[in-house]
Amino acid sequence: MGSVVLSIAGRTYRMSCEDGEEQRIEALAHYLEGKIGSMRANFGEIGEQRIIVMAALAIADEASDARAKAQAVEAEFAELRAELDAARKANDALSARASEALKDAARRLAKLNGDLSKPPAPADDLL
Repeated sequence: MGSVVLSIAGRTYRMSCEDGEEQRIEALAHYLEGKIGSMRANFGEIGEQRIIVMAALAIADEASDARAKAQAVEAEFAELRAELDAARKANDALSARASEALKDAARRLAKLNGDLSKPPAPADDLL
């Protein structure tokens, strides 16, 4: 089990995390610290707890937007997959029809070739 020491809003926190997650946790804390700094720059000193809550809400809003976009992309992906499946089925059906048409044409050509290979009928039989 790993651990990291973070500094957020002027306070130090020691946090446990999974091994290998230390850099990610530090990056998230740095992002949160940036949000808090941005809130302070925009609103001044309105209280540490209020700034932290506002930063958390801003991050939650970003996460909500990201989830909505991800869901839209997933829906579009599902739509495209359905279209691809339909196109594949149509292609398979078309290929089957083309194959049957080629087989039929080959049978007809073989019959025609057989008919043309027969010796011609005597001329008096034709009259």
